[in-house]
Amino acid sequence: MFLARSSLTLTIVLTLLSLPALALAQDISVSQEEHVSPSTPYSPYPNDYYPQNVYFGDTHLHTAWSADAGMAGATPGPEVAYRAARGEVVESQTAGPFKLVRPHDFVVVADHAENMGLSDYLNRGDPKVLKTEGGRRWYEMVKAGNGYDAFIEWIAANGRGEDQIDSPEMVAEVWEKVIENADRYYQPGVFTTFIGYEWTSGPDGNNLHRNVIFRDGGDRARQVVPFSALDSDNPEDLWAYMRAYEEETGGQVLAIPHNGNLSNGMMFMLETFAGEPFSEEYARTRAEFEPVVEVTQPKGTGEAHPFLSPDDAFADFEIIDASNLNGTTPKTPEMIRTEYARQALKDGLAEEARLGVNPFKFGMIGATDAHNALPSTREENWFGKAYIVEPSPHRRDGVLIESTVDPQYSIYDIDLGASGLAAVWATENTREAIWDAFARKEVFATTGTRLRVRVFGGWDFEAAEVSRADFARAGYARGVPMGGDLRPGPDGAAPTFMIRALRDPDGANLDRIQVIKGWLNANGETQERIWDIACANREIVDGACGGEVGSTVNVADASWTNTIGSAALAGFWEDPEFDPGLKAFYYVRVLEIPTPRWTAYDAKFFDIDMPEGTPMTVQDRAYTSPIWYTPRN
Repeated sequence: MFLARSSLTLTIVLTLLSLPALALAQDISVSQEEHVSPSTPYSPYPNDYYPQNVYFGDTHLHTAWSADAGMAGATPGPEVAYRAARGEVVESQTAGPFKLVRPHDFVVVADHAENMGLSDYLNRGDPKVLKTEGGRRWYEMVKAGNGYDAFIEWIAANGRGEDQIDSPEMVAEVWEKVIENADRYYQPGVFTTFIGYEWTSGPDGNNLHRNVIFRDGGDRARQVVPFSALDSDNPEDLWAYMRAYEEETGGQVLAIPHNGNLSNGMMFMLETFAGEPFSEEYARTRAEFEPVVEVTQPKGTGEAHPFLSPDDAFADFEIIDASNLNGTTPKTPEMIRTEYARQALKDGLAEEARLGVNPFKFGMIGATDAHNALPSTREENWFGKAYIVEPSPHRRDGVLIESTVDPQYSIYDIDLGASGLAAVWATENTREAIWDAFARKEVFATTGTRLRVRVFGGWDFEAAEVSRADFARAGYARGVPMGGDLRPGPDGAAPTFMIRALRDPDGANLDRIQVIKGWLNANGETQERIWDIACANREIVDGACGGEVGSTVNVADASWTNTIGSAALAGFWEDPEFDPGLKAFYYVRVLEIPTPRWTAYDAKFFDIDMPEGTPMTVQDRAYTSPIWYTPRN
């Protein structure tokens, strides 16, 4: 049988070999003359230059090089921060090993500019800090084991705008190390690190802090040194520094404000730092250099406030509003009005009507503001705002910032939220692509989750298109994404929006998608309204979900399940109240189902009871950057 098969095979091979070569070639190919290329590319993707990936990261991470961390006793430096952010296991200062559930795509180690690196220089007794009386005194205090007392003195001096070190040599030396660290850890396409720092203006304890982020590498960034609040508390002076940097180096830089809730009304006040009305130039400059605002982090979420939005059932999320950053002055309702993002977005429309330019035309992101080099945001893996807030049975009673005026103005550890993340729609994971996404505001904030959300606004979208595989291609071709400007449409048309949201693959199902609209009415008054446009397992009745999503949280066990909610939600929405003559903005909020808060995980892990009234569940969420509509006039 074997011989028979071998003979047959040999016969076939000999027969094939005997055929003319030309005949064989003609059997398997088309001649060049007969081949006709298509007039348009067969592949639909060669011209897809729009962003197809979302990247998650932290634009606000501190290490012991920040004086308010290092002088208070923190030890992890930038190396720990970069290694933690890219997903390595690192050792926390007090609570053992730490690891992110997934690596960040990008990070900004944004240590405070004011005496950056001071604790390290004091610990080493560096001659640069021993030249001044303050430096020598703090060095002796550190040597004697009184470093915290030295920290309190430094805080007081910094609050008065006094630089008791005054060492340009130290500033330049530390800045060079900042640049070297960022450039060394940068892996284009894999892990993006930005050169940056925090400008820490706080007049009278009122928070005006900004994180300054350079698009460029060390070749440009080392041509300057950080501009600090010891140089000036005035944001306009910071913007002048940024303008000079761009003009002198050809680089680009932006600033991200945060914690308006601790500014006692100064962050979005409707006058300049000097108390003057906004000018067109002021509005244009602010909008140019501050394209996004950090609206959620541990020291409070600043999207909205129940006092300003009483009809918003979800406006009371992780609110910290008793005082300013230092806990020295009680909050008043007038202050609250100019501290929160949604009201600022509305006030921006009114200022644009007056000036022709909107000073508050910003997108929204989240960040950690962690001062222990650990960019943690998940409830079950939250390592705190600082090393004194790392997991322990004592953080239920801890105080992050203690008021010297009244305990009710203090910020307690249990008030802090496990937040947040910046999410960026970009073409690739590089400094240029991610920075450019910030600049055009194609970004969204999350309170720590990695849920994804995408929104497009246009004039002729149809409901069926939300379900199409090429949803994004249609959105970019015929509309604008989050952060964009919707130009006037055809007569009689109303804006249409396509929205998709997908749960965090390691997290909770989704509860609902909401559209939040703000506008300026014909009388010049700002208005707002919220519509639920997609609800998990419920119908929409009069613009709202028909009932709550429910909860599977077992607080005692710090557990929950995804047996409620939806893994993905999508919605099409057309503005039913659109007036083409009125300025407006639209942004999207996506809520997850309830899950245990970090306080519940602590209670279970350490077998402790939390103080009465402590929140034990949370509905994490995302906030997109707005889409603005401006009438023809």
